Amino acid sequence: MAEEAILGHLEKNDEISDSGDFASQSGIDHNEIVNVIKSLHGFRLVDAQDIKREKWVLTDEGKLYAAAGSPEVQLFLAVPPEGISREELQRKVDPSVYKIGCSQAIKNKWLEIGKQQVSRKVQQVEDTAKDLLTRIQNEEALSQADIDASNEESLLLCSNYHIVVSLLTWKGYSVRKGPNYAPKRKKVATDLTRENLQRYDGDWKELEFKEYNFNAKGQPAEGGHLHPLLKVRRQLQMIFLQMGFEEMPTNNFVESSFWNFDALFQPQQHPARDSHDTFFLQAPSTTKMLPEDYVERVKHVHEHGGYGSRGYGYDWKREEANKNLLRTHTTAVSSRMLYLLAQYYSIDRVFRNEAVDRTHLAEFHQIEGLVCDRGLTLGDLIGVLQDFFSRLGMSQLRFKPAYNPYTEPSMEIFSYHEGLKKWVEIGNSGMFRPEMLLPMGLPEDVRVIAWGLSLERPTMILYGVDNIRDLFGHKVDLGLIKRNPICRLGIE
Repeated sequence: MAEEAILGHLEKNDEISDSGDFASQSGIDHNEIVNVIKSLHGFRLVDAQDIKREKWVLTDEGKLYAAAGSPEVQLFLAVPPEGISREELQRKVDPSVYKIGCSQAIKNKWLEIGKQQVSRKVQQVEDTAKDLLTRIQNEEALSQADIDASNEESLLLCSNYHIVVSLLTWKGYSVRKGPNYAPKRKKVATDLTRENLQRYDGDWKELEFKEYNFNAKGQPAEGGHLHPLLKVRRQLQMIFLQMGFEEMPTNNFVESSFWNFDALFQPQQHPARDSHDTFFLQAPSTTKMLPEDYVERVKHVHEHGGYGSRGYGYDWKREEANKNLLRTHTTAVSSRMLYLLAQYYSIDRVFRNEAVDRTHLAEFHQIEGLVCDRGLTLGDLIGVLQDFFSRLGMSQLRFKPAYNPYTEPSMEIFSYHEGLKKWVEIGNSGMFRPEMLLPMGLPEDVRVIAWGLSLERPTMILYGVDNIRDLFGHKVDLGLIKRNPICRLGIE
C-alpha cells in the first residue's frame, strides 16, 4: 500500500517534499513510508534526500516545573516576608525542590539562607525558567538566544538542576523520480527455475533478472572450532616431544589413595587427604589391585623409615590406602609409571574439592614433566626448567625454596610478567625423595626431577581471560571459541 501510494503520487507530481507530511495525508505510518522509500531508493526507482528536524521537548520533571514553577521560585514563594526557619522550610517543600532551589535562589540573590533562618532579599521575582518551559511545551519557535548556553535565561541553564528537556530529532525524506522509475515496480527474478521454463513456454527469455552482487558475502561456513585450552595443550605437547619426552597414559581419572598419596610419601593424616579437599568415591569405594610387595615397602617406610629416613612413626592403615578417589594431581600417574621404570610427561585433568572463584576450579588440567636418570642434581632440574620455559616464551625465571611431601629439595617457579610488571608464580618443582623412589626398586644412584603447572593459567594470560570460569566449564562463551586466534607459544 505504501509503495503504491509513493509511486502513484510521483506519477502525477514532481516530488514528495516531506515524507512526514505525506504519511499524515495518506494515513500510513511514517516508519512504513520510510522503509519503502529506502527499498525504492536502493533499486533507483526514486532518489531520496535526508530531512532532519530538531526540537526541544519536556521530560516528566520539566512538565512538573512548567506547571508548578521552577524550584527556585517555588522555594521563594514558600518563604513568607517575615522569614522562616530552615527546618520549617524543609518540611514545607519537596526535598528535591529545596535542594535544587537553594542553590539557584542564592545564585540569583533572591534569598539569604543562614544557619537557622531563611529570609527574602527581594519581594518579587520573575519565573523566566517556567516561561521558557511553557513555550517549549506549547511548541513555540525558540530563538538562538534561548538556546545559547551563555544567556541567563537559556534552556541549557534552566536544565542545570536536572534533565528537564531533551532534544528530539526527527528524520524523514524528500523524494523524486529516479533513473529506473516506473509506476509499478517490476519483480525481477533471482534464479532461472524449472517453473519459469514451463510457465512461460519460451517467454523466460524476456525475464528480467536481479543484478548479481559479486561483493556480497556468502553464508558463513559452520564447523568445529578448537577450544583455547586445546590449542595451548597441543603446543605444550609439541614442546615436550621436541625435548625427547613420551606421554603418560593418563586416561584413569579414578586413582587409589595409595598411588595418589601413599606412594608419594604423603602421610595418611595429611590435611590434603581430608574429604574437604579430595573427592572420594562411594562406589566402588576401594581398590583391589595393588602390588603387594611394593605396598609392604611403602608401609615400612611410613611407619619405621628406611633409606636414610626416619619415616613418620605412625600406624599405617591398609584400608585408608585402598580408598578410591578422583586424582588430585597427575603425579599419581607419575608414581605408577616410575614403578614401571618409565619416563614420561602428562597433560590431563585433576580434581580438588575447592571453592570455585575467578581463579580456582574444582576440576582443572595439570601439566607435569619428569626426568629419571643416574646422578641427577638440582642443577639439572634448573637447567631443564630453563629450557622448558624458554620454549614457552618465559626466559626470566626465579626459584624459591618450597615444601612438598614427595620432593626434597622443592622449588616454586616464578617468571617475570611483562604485562603485570611483576614476578608471578607459574609452577612447582623438585626432586623425588629417596623414601618414594627406593621402595620402587630403583637403584640408589637414580634420581628423578619433576615439575608441574596448570594448563589454565598460561592460557588465561595468552588469551586475556581474567575469569577461569569463562575458559573452562558450563559458562564458556562459544563465541570466544570461534574467535580465538592460533596459539604460538614462545613466538613473538
